[in-house]
Amino acid sequence: MKAIIEKSLENAYSYFEYKELVKNLLAEDKSTGSNQSEELTNYSLLNDRRMKRLDKTIKISDETTNAFNLIDEPQTWLVLTEGWCGDAAQNLPVIHKMTELNKNINLKLVLRDEHLELMDLFLTNGGRSIPKLIALNKDNEVLFIWGPRPKTAAKMVLEYKKENGTLDAQFKQDLQVWYNKDKGQSVQSDFVEMIHKTQLQKA
Repeated sequence: MKAIIEKSLENAYSYFEYKELVKNLLAEDKSTGSNQSEELTNYSLLNDRRMKRLDKTIKISDETTNAFNLIDEPQTWLVLTEGWCGDAAQNLPVIHKMTELNKNINLKLVLRDEHLELMDLFLTNGGRSIPKLIALNKDNEVLFIWGPRPKTAAKMVLEYKKENGTLDAQFKQDLQVWYNKDKGQSVQSDFVEMIHKTQLQKA
């Protein structure tokens, strides 16, 4: 596992490099990933706009700031993502803004379809769901894992799948509405909880 993680880190993007990559591909009417279609390109275009908006509007709570100030050793947060992924577009700007709170955190992003070996180490219910964040200590050992959605949204997805078997277009739209109302607060709560847990384990 460690060798796969370290190999992935060699090809990782910063947050801004990732956004630039998505933008440059869109200029060629392309999305990230091995599959190309008009639908995926349209999703990427929508997500590009969404991320730009969220970068400007996301507010970080005092509780989140206080929790992030507790991190006193270097960490790398490695995220598997793709430009066409709606959940990634909603969550990455929040994650990026949180990592800016503490210089000990180095945020790195890799494309899922180019790193399936890494992805397959961190499946969600047997699926390659993204975004998936792997928090690593200075020795590249796993501290905690997050994703592909905040706990509240994950519960909504699970319940809907139980009742309907699959996620249809209407649910996906409803989920985006939920994200817009939530304004990144649920993601922050998840990370505050994980940071406190990691600090307790350290103590």
